[in-house]
Amino acid sequence: MSVLLEIPDHVAHAIRLPAIDQRQQLMTELAVALYARGILSFGKARELTPYNRVEFGLLLGRRSIPRHYTEQDMEDDLAYARGQ
Repeated sequence: MSVLLEIPDHVAHAIRLPAIDQRQQLMTELAVALYARGILSFGKARELTPYNRVEFGLLLGRRSIPRHYTEQDMEDDLAYARGQ
Protein backbone atom coordinates (compact mmCIF):
# COMPACT_ATOMS: atom_id res chain seq x y z
CA MET A 1 0.00 0.00 0.00
CA SER A 2 1.20 3.47 -0.81
CA VAL A 3 -0.22 6.79 0.34
CA LEU A 4 -0.11 9.89 -1.81
CA LEU A 5 -0.27 13.24 -0.02
CA GLU A 6 -1.42 16.17 -2.07
CA ILE A 7 -0.10 19.59 -1.16
CA PRO A 8 -1.87 22.48 -2.90
CA ASP A 9 0.37 24.37 -5.33
CA HIS A 10 0.14 27.62 -3.40
CA VAL A 11 1.37 25.84 -0.26
CA ALA A 12 4.10 23.93 -2.08
CA HIS A 13 5.41 27.17 -3.56
CA ALA A 14 5.48 28.73 -0.08
CA ILE A 15 7.72 25.98 1.35
CA ARG A 16 11.11 27.55 1.87
CA LEU A 17 13.19 24.64 0.62
CA PRO A 18 14.94 24.12 -2.70
CA ALA A 19 12.64 22.09 -4.97
CA ILE A 20 15.25 19.34 -5.21
CA ASP A 21 15.20 18.88 -1.40
CA GLN A 22 11.47 19.28 -0.76
CA ARG A 23 10.41 15.64 -0.95
CA GLN A 24 13.26 14.36 1.22
CA GLN A 25 12.85 17.14 3.78
CA LEU A 26 9.07 16.76 3.96
CA MET A 27 9.39 12.99 4.43
CA THR A 28 11.91 13.59 7.23
CA GLU A 29 9.60 16.09 8.92
CA LEU A 30 6.72 13.64 8.64
CA ALA A 31 8.85 10.82 10.07
CA VAL A 32 9.99 12.92 13.04
CA ALA A 33 6.46 14.13 13.78
CA LEU A 34 4.91 10.67 13.59
CA TYR A 35 7.64 9.18 15.79
CA ALA A 36 7.33 12.01 18.34
CA ARG A 37 3.58 11.39 18.61
CA GLY A 38 4.07 7.64 19.02
CA ILE A 39 2.31 6.87 15.75
CA LEU A 40 5.34 5.19 14.15
CA SER A 41 8.12 3.16 15.70
CA PHE A 42 11.71 4.36 15.47
CA GLY A 43 12.53 1.86 12.72
CA LYS A 44 9.47 2.59 10.59
CA ALA A 45 9.88 6.37 10.97
CA ARG A 46 13.54 6.06 10.00
CA GLU A 47 12.56 4.19 6.83
CA LEU A 48 10.84 7.37 5.61
CA THR A 49 14.17 9.22 5.78
CA PRO A 50 17.53 8.85 4.04
CA TYR A 51 19.20 8.35 7.45
CA ASN A 52 20.64 5.24 9.07
CA ARG A 53 19.77 4.29 12.68
CA VAL A 54 22.51 6.40 14.25
CA GLU A 55 21.84 9.46 12.09
CA PHE A 56 18.09 9.34 12.75
CA GLY A 57 18.72 8.95 16.49
CA LEU A 58 21.03 11.97 16.43
CA LEU A 59 18.40 13.98 14.54
CA LEU A 60 15.83 13.18 17.22
CA GLY A 61 18.34 14.18 19.89
CA ARG A 62 19.05 17.53 18.22
CA ARG A 63 15.31 18.17 18.26
CA SER A 64 14.98 17.07 21.91
CA ILE A 65 12.61 14.24 20.99
CA PRO A 66 12.98 11.42 23.52
CA ARG A 67 13.39 7.85 22.36
CA HIS A 68 10.42 5.58 23.08
CA TYR A 69 12.30 2.76 24.73
CA THR A 70 10.64 1.02 27.63
CA GLU A 71 12.09 -1.21 30.29
CA GLN A 72 10.37 -4.14 28.55
CA ASP A 73 12.10 -3.20 25.29
CA MET A 74 15.44 -3.30 27.10
CA GLU A 75 14.68 -6.70 28.64
CA ASP A 76 13.68 -8.04 25.23
CA ASP A 77 16.87 -6.70 23.65
CA LEU A 78 19.02 -8.18 26.40
CA ALA A 79 17.30 -11.55 26.08
CA TYR A 80 17.83 -11.47 22.33
CA ALA A 81 21.51 -10.55 22.77
CA ARG A 82 21.92 -13.48 25.18
CA GLY A 83 20.34 -15.82 22.63
CA GLN A 84 17.26 -16.52 24.77
